[in-house]
Amino acid sequence: MRDIIVKPEGDLRIGSDRAAEIAMKHGGAAANQAVWLAATGQKVKLVARIGENGAPELVKRFKDKNIETVFTIDKSRETGMLVAIVTKDGERSFYTDRGANMALNIADVPKDILDDVGLIMLSGYSFFADGPRDVVGQIMSWAKQKNIKVAIDPASAGFIKDAGVNQFLDWIKGAAILLLNLEEAELLSGEKSLARQLAVLSELFDLVIIKKGAKGASALQKNGTMIEVEAPYVKIVDSTGAGDAFAAGFIRAYLGKNSLVKCLEAGVVNGSMAVTQMGSQPE
Repeated sequence: MRDIIVKPEGDLRIGSDRAAEIAMKHGGAAANQAVWLAATGQKVKLVARIGENGAPELVKRFKDKNIETVFTIDKSRETGMLVAIVTKDGERSFYTDRGANMALNIADVPKDILDDVGLIMLSGYSFFADGPRDVVGQIMSWAKQKNIKVAIDPASAGFIKDAGVNQFLDWIKGAAILLLNLEEAELLSGEKSLARQLAVLSELFDLVIIKKGAKGASALQKNGTMIEVEAPYVKIVDSTGAGDAFAAGFIRAYLGKNSLVKCLEAGVVNGSMAVTQMGSQPE
């Protein structure tokens, strides 16, 4: 995705102007996670569909960041675009045009894509449209055959509400790891308390991680004990992509066979770094 980040100096003035800081950045949940993962030294492949306009520059950007790209160039659709409105406290709202992402199909995915892969990370966005959902469903089937774990970040509480909670849970059934934020945790579990959210969702997934923003992250040990890791205080500039950065830090530590506490700490460190800069990928 291409992210257009808008930081207005005040509330929206209907029918008039408001001064704002505006920046064009690289984005997209899967792309964000790939770049943050590569920044930790993790080998990573990124599968995506992008528009023809600007494709060479995108390919070069990811190559320069040591990411193996499996890109399909779409000649009829632009690379997806997102407008993020960021408030003074760093929180944001999104307007999303998914562009070429919507046309992703199984022909875009090589049959050997899972060779030498230790974990598959799927963005929840991939489940909210028919074509991409068929693709990730097939990939999850291949992963099961190869005994490769699948991790999922639900990505959008708004889109989950549109699809329906039970429908979304049915789509992601079979994943081993779920990384979600507080709003998504409450929505998918139907519970208010963090302990109950973890308990309910842990009946459906092997490992559930709840990202709590400035309050850190929580998970359940296999013995049922809840772990909570606090986040350091940082000045928040833009929280866009912080969850993707967290996921990358966590996954890197998880693949390194670290303890659950260490994995959460690694995620929190990455997420905390992410909110101190404008944009959702490390510069």
